[in-house]
Amino acid sequence: MKTRARHLTCALATVVAGTLLHAQTNQVDSFQVPVTYYKLPNGLRVILSPDHTAPTVVVAIYYRIGFRVEPKDRTGFAHLFEHMMFQGSQNLGKMQFIRLVQENGGILNGSTRFDFTNYFELLPSNKLETALWAEADRMKGLAINEDNLKNQQGVVSNEVKVNVLNAPYGGFPWLFIPQYANTNWYNSHNFYGELKDIEAAKLEEVQSFFKTYYAPNNAALAVVGDFEPEAARAMVTKYFGPIPKSNLPAQPDLTEPSQQKEITATRKDSLANRPALAFAYHMPPRNTPEYFAMGLLDQMLIQGDDSLLYEELVKKRGYTGKISGGINVDLGDMFDYNGPMLWTTYLIHDASVGADQIMASVDSVIAGLEAKPVDRSLLDRNIVKMRAYIYDSMSQFGGFGRANLLACFALFDDDPSEINKLEANFRSVSPEIIQQTAREYLRKTNRTVLIVEPGASEKAKTASAGGKQ
Repeated sequence: MKTRARHLTCALATVVAGTLLHAQTNQVDSFQVPVTYYKLPNGLRVILSPDHTAPTVVVAIYYRIGFRVEPKDRTGFAHLFEHMMFQGSQNLGKMQFIRLVQENGGILNGSTRFDFTNYFELLPSNKLETALWAEADRMKGLAINEDNLKNQQGVVSNEVKVNVLNAPYGGFPWLFIPQYANTNWYNSHNFYGELKDIEAAKLEEVQSFFKTYYAPNNAALAVVGDFEPEAARAMVTKYFGPIPKSNLPAQPDLTEPSQQKEITATRKDSLANRPALAFAYHMPPRNTPEYFAMGLLDQMLIQGDDSLLYEELVKKRGYTGKISGGINVDLGDMFDYNGPMLWTTYLIHDASVGADQIMASVDSVIAGLEAKPVDRSLLDRNIVKMRAYIYDSMSQFGGFGRANLLACFALFDDDPSEINKLEANFRSVSPEIIQQTAREYLRKTNRTVLIVEPGASEKAKTASAGGKQ
């Protein structure tokens, strides 16, 4: 899933993004994304956000089923089904959906995340109806048969082997650290899936999964770009309106108990040639003052060369050449999940540096944030960084970044207009809230530390010794 997201970034980096936001003179908080939000009688959430800057349109459909809520004895099932969605539907044969989009000058992708599975197309704006028809055709019914299932089980199994089992630092840290930090199975199981579970999936289970979760009352449809809202609304009603809703099961309890003791775990990586370290803290609940404060602490501590931990670990100590991380690390950002989450930082370092040395330096930086309210100038600089991040992410990929936010706010908050409140929410964070949040959520007892011990050098020495014999 992480690799798919990175490939997506590379594939779409050359798309010219339209200007998304418009400001009224001398008003800092006046940036507005146009949002029209409504629901069809069958429960489909629809968000329309026109932008006539470029003659392109994004169609993105988000189903509220991610790897966090998949069946307990079928780990990796949500991800497997993402692949099944490209195997043919009522009016499109196997792989014809992909060819339809590409032959009309578009690009497409899909991904599985914590709380949703999404699919999107970026096309010339005169092909909006084509995209809506094709997505509705998939929602109405897939070609779910034994051959397609076996084929995709093999594809997913190979993906796990390539991206995790046979790659140095594979799955680090996004896949592993939730398994140590969380206690609720839904938040802590192997999201990519155990190979035995993937291979054991039965046809009737796949059919039931589709009928239950891939329904209009479990989805949000976002349309962003060069279109007229009334025309788009008529197309959405025409193609999605007749699709019946499903009987959705109750959402599982995702609650995580408050962590009261630091967790330290060690993994051996036989393919890694240098040690690595990750540390993660449980996040505050979404949409609270502390949640927005953690977004600014993320900017303050690890985002950019001016961040406090970059200054400490890279510039001052020379422990590593790079630090990475964030909220919802490698799978999105702080806006596109719903439920418990971790703020994670990770790095690869020299063997001469111990994990305890690195964590001591981290603690010294965090202690400074806990001791007193941060300087207003430091806070203001990171509010600007967050503001730039939000606007940049909304403009990426021809409007897909905006569609992603709108769909998530519709699915999780039933209010996509939240997109226009983000800037004000961050500006409302005070130095005192930053200090309070650091004391409560960046405490050691709320932390999980994952140490990766390299094994590649030992493997090489063993092979070399064997050759000399």
